[in-house]
Amino acid sequence: MKNLLALVLFPFLVIPFGANANDNFSVEIEALTLVMEQYKEETESSVELDMENKKPSYMALKQDECNATVEVTEKTGLEVVNTESFYVNVCLKEISKVIN
Repeated sequence: MKNLLALVLFPFLVIPFGANANDNFSVEIEALTLVMEQYKEETESSVELDMENKKPSYMALKQDECNATVEVTEKTGLEVVNTESFYVNVCLKEISKVIN
């Protein structure tokens, strides 16, 4: 009976700890959203005749409560075609491209 009670109550003990995940990663999520919107507009406006299927992948690193760095990597299969980095200020909703 104790095992059954523990099995039923265990999920309720774990759920409140996982509910704060969006608060912990809110800067990264907002930065990724801003960069994805801008990156999508740039790729739609530029006319490319490449037949290769480029797929972007995104990675965000939090700097502080307002700033994050986002890296966009375009791949075709296993080959990395292009990598771009952006500084994002989430509080001001500003995106600055890093020139390498």
